[in-house]
Amino acid sequence: MSNAAPIVPVILSGGSGTRLWPMSRPERPKQLLALTAEQTMLQLTAQRTAGERYAAPIVVANVRHADMIDEQLAAATCAPQALILEPVARNTAPAIALAALAATDGASPLLVMPSDHVIGDIDAFHAAIVAALPLVADGWLVTFGIAPDAPETGYGYIQIGEALGEGVHAVKRFVEKPPRAIAETMLASGDHAWNGGIFLFRADAFLNALAEHAPAMLDAAQGAMEAADRTGNRITPDAAAFAASPSESIDYAVMEKAARVAVVPVAMGWNDVGSWDALHAISAADGAGNTTRGRVVALDTSNCLIQSDGARIAIVGVSDLIVVASGDDILILPRGRSQDVKKLLEAMKDD
Repeated sequence: MSNAAPIVPVILSGGSGTRLWPMSRPERPKQLLALTAEQTMLQLTAQRTAGERYAAPIVVANVRHADMIDEQLAAATCAPQALILEPVARNTAPAIALAALAATDGASPLLVMPSDHVIGDIDAFHAAIVAALPLVADGWLVTFGIAPDAPETGYGYIQIGEALGEGVHAVKRFVEKPPRAIAETMLASGDHAWNGGIFLFRADAFLNALAEHAPAMLDAAQGAMEAADRTGNRITPDAAAFAASPSESIDYAVMEKAARVAVVPVAMGWNDVGSWDALHAISAADGAGNTTRGRVVALDTSNCLIQSDGARIAIVGVSDLIVVASGDDILILPRGRSQDVKKLLEAMKDD
């Protein structure tokens, strides 16, 4: 590895994190919050790939978050080599195209990571990366399949095919978010993994795949980068050119269509922290099963998630609740219903 091009982390930080309202808001989404540790989720993501094997990261983000991202990554000693500020959201495939075009060496392996996921076993993650590198060097597009522990219907799945090397397999097929009965069947089969949205491939291999399967997207990204404003490490692609890009995920645009796509199955304590229930499940709890953060007083209370970034929360004699206070907003709902936060936000639009 010492003679090979360093791996370039590509951190996707454009998400809005609405399911973790009221803490997560468009002006400060969940990846910029300290939800699972003292560091923010963005800082934790960048620190996973610090060291001599890795180059400084390329971060693709919303322009309104530029200053916060620079401040947080500087504090984590993970200053990005490039901060690409999307003028408009166009999903993951165009965002990754911008990063691939910004990479100085087309042979560089790009490790694409969402900025708001938890990985508990970093050593297992690094071992999976090492397992993927020989195929990546040969031009394969590699994804990481998360070992499933439940028939989740909120995730896509990857069916694992024939072995291509030690710990690396061909992708047999991608499966969109399934109904529960199908998810149970796939879990029982033992040959499916969750699609965690983490990828490793050479920059030029990804751009070649775009040229073949999504040429309009590649044209838009190239035009946007050619006319981009560049100030220091910040790159702001041309708004009109980038807006012309189709809005598609990398799975739809490339991974489901390309010929040489591989998967590394890995159990690494992964969680996308997609809801308050998910956060409660992975957080350290007290003896009564409560996870608390901020100014909280809880008496005769069990199995609750209680968080505040300012106001004091005093709670007595309840169980299995989610209570979150942020600014002028308070969220209260039973555990198990946190996916309904999106419905609440819709209902509050007219307020």
